[in-house]
Amino acid sequence: MVQPLDPTAVGFLFAENHRMPMHVGGLQLFDKPEGAGRSFVQDLYAQLKSSDDIAPLFLKHPVRSVRTAGQWVWEYDDQFDIEYHVRHSALPKPGRVRELLELVSRLHSTRLATERPLWEWNLIEGLRDGRVAFYCKLHHSLLDGVAAMRLLQSMLSPDPTQTDMPAPWEIRPSTGKSRDAQERAETSLAELPVQAVRSALGIGAEAVGLPSALIRTLNKSVRNQTSALALYAPRTMFNQQITAARRFAAQGWPLERIRTVGKASGTTMNDVVLAMCSGAVRSYLLELEALPDSTLISMVPVGLKAKESHIASEKGGNAIGAVMVKLGTDRADPADRLQAVHQSMLDGKRALAAMTPTQIVAMSALGQAPAILGPMLKVSGVVKPPYNLIISNVPGPRTTQYFNGMRLAGTYPLSIPIDGMALNITCNSYVDQMAFGLTGCRRTVPHLQRLLTHLDSELGALEKATGL
Repeated sequence: MVQPLDPTAVGFLFAENHRMPMHVGGLQLFDKPEGAGRSFVQDLYAQLKSSDDIAPLFLKHPVRSVRTAGQWVWEYDDQFDIEYHVRHSALPKPGRVRELLELVSRLHSTRLATERPLWEWNLIEGLRDGRVAFYCKLHHSLLDGVAAMRLLQSMLSPDPTQTDMPAPWEIRPSTGKSRDAQERAETSLAELPVQAVRSALGIGAEAVGLPSALIRTLNKSVRNQTSALALYAPRTMFNQQITAARRFAAQGWPLERIRTVGKASGTTMNDVVLAMCSGAVRSYLLELEALPDSTLISMVPVGLKAKESHIASEKGGNAIGAVMVKLGTDRADPADRLQAVHQSMLDGKRALAAMTPTQIVAMSALGQAPAILGPMLKVSGVVKPPYNLIISNVPGPRTTQYFNGMRLAGTYPLSIPIDGMALNITCNSYVDQMAFGLTGCRRTVPHLQRLLTHLDSELGALEKATGL
């Protein structure tokens, strides 16, 4: 079966090069079930490799040749080799989290081969506390971060006694909740409505009303107000050409601490997460004597609930957009930074609430276009950056989850640094924790792990500033 790639997926493939692999990833830590024998991990690996019914998403790979008239198309791999995609690794001693993160950093640095389906899954043992880790990576042309989180949830169960669970890449039963979860997981960023792209270009019926929305957005941008476009992002050390090597750092903080700061300050949990990132990045850049005088700008994906925003399509659901948020890194006081972030998010959401769902996607696409077109046109570092970094927050499971009797102890997202955008911060919630995953270019963002220390310090500073 041959299936044409949509424009967004094609963009990810064209932008990719040896320095800039375009895959997202995830690191999950599991506690072995009580009584697990010495062969537990080896038996689990054998079970994962024995999968027969592979879901179509995990069988297709991109092809571009004379036969396809130079166009990218999806084709199913008729020589699928599961042992290539499902791998087993062991950490060197002493088996600390440090060794795990170093391995994951190296695995995340290498490109996925386009002649094969665009995914890998690594089962990792050797942690001295006995835990087992999964590291997976999937190309962004297949899945975005939200869809990848849905995929994770579709493979898990709230039942600790459930065994013989299918692997993430297996076809799920044709009925029930698991089918719905997998269908949602396989809805990727690359499959956003084509009419949104047409609307952004002013083509067709979906373009009705866009010019006025575009004018409003541009006016806000010119006045340096929060909108879906940014014109005033300063150049920083993050906004230059990157190398292929990656460094990954991860840590979680109690959701209750973040929630309490939000309640005490009259802001949201997402505002507090952004303020933590703002203060951490400010401290990090101050250490390196690289903090610009004007505030850094972050691209922040946002979801507006239908009932609250009154902009849902006839099918309901959430309208997804992106806001360019002023992080307030030019302010020394943590309370001031939190209020700056809060106001910027409010302004951005108000701007999006005045648009239709199609306009939201179109405006967000226009706002992100410079970041994608820069690497594609090889002008990153020459043109002014549209924003300085990406910070996203993806909701995860709210209850404890299990996979074949193993308790999911933590889940940490990995994302994509690109030329001109060397640092990406992605967060996801799980039960009572907010996990931060920091992915950066190893050379452009030195001592990335220092940001974890600054995140912890900033949360403490926010608690103090709000009288907690």
